[in-house]
Amino acid sequence: MAAAVRCLLTVAVVLSPLLAGGGVAAGGPLSTSFYSKRCPSVQGIVRAGMASAVAAERRMGASILRMFFHDCFVNGCDASILLDDTPTFTGEKNAGPNANSVRGYEVIDAIKAQVEAACNATVSCADILALAARDAVNLLGGPTWTVYLGRRDALTASQSDANANLPGPGSSLATLVAMFGSKGLSPRDMTALSGAHTVGQARCATFRDRIRNDANINATFASLRQQTCPQASGDAALAPIDAQTPEAFDNAYYQNLMSRQGLFHSDQELFNGGSQDALVKKYSGNAGMFAADFAKAMARMGAISPLTGTQGEVRLNCRKVN
Repeated sequence: MAAAVRCLLTVAVVLSPLLAGGGVAAGGPLSTSFYSKRCPSVQGIVRAGMASAVAAERRMGASILRMFFHDCFVNGCDASILLDDTPTFTGEKNAGPNANSVRGYEVIDAIKAQVEAACNATVSCADILALAARDAVNLLGGPTWTVYLGRRDALTASQSDANANLPGPGSSLATLVAMFGSKGLSPRDMTALSGAHTVGQARCATFRDRIRNDANINATFASLRQQTCPQASGDAALAPIDAQTPEAFDNAYYQNLMSRQGLFHSDQELFNGGSQDALVKKYSGNAGMFAADFAKAMARMGAISPLTGTQGEVRLNCRKVN
């Protein structure tokens, strides 16, 4: 049975480069063969780097996946999240949703160094992050998909846009549908992408309100989480978002929602008498359906407003513009 589930979860999804969710920016489409001549080893280098990072700490897979989401939702998948603040520039790293939260920058740095050694000034940080997120999911037992390449790196970043464009853990279903919709992603895409919460850890500050004030929560689960998330302290204390299988990319997240054990208010909104209840129920009982939908939605998200052609640049160091 376990082998069958693994087989279901390792689905390859091949999509048109003209993807929904921002489509292809002016300057040329993304392509599966973008680096086939100029840097044919890039995918193997990224995979090896992610395999090493996940072997050292499985949570890092979830962290890199989240970094990609936080990049794409703020002015497109352009590696703007990777830019460090300077005395004259304020980037996205210290925006509310990212500060003391997004992690794994050093993993991308290490992979970028390996890629530069093989193919100098050729592969963008944006493409490296897109590949790393795909490999992170697969290395944790989730699906794989074809990543279209050819993104270029942003020359700037916006802390205010990061604060405005990333849905928070207290979001309502209507807010989630609207915010994903503004990126060209459907409610089904949103519900599938939320399944990324089947892996990773969350800080007490992001779910303290939920475990004390929400009515649609399993009482035993709330009590368990309250033990490590006090009312007035411990903001940084961590808890697994999916308590069943916190380090495995599977469909347990949806089973948790059906038993009212979503860690975030925004999670439980997907199964709370609303429009996504039926889909949550389907995903909870069909790992293959979830894996396929997640892969398709990730490919769509990866096509949100890329910089292509002569737009942006290929950074030599992901943390700063050339």
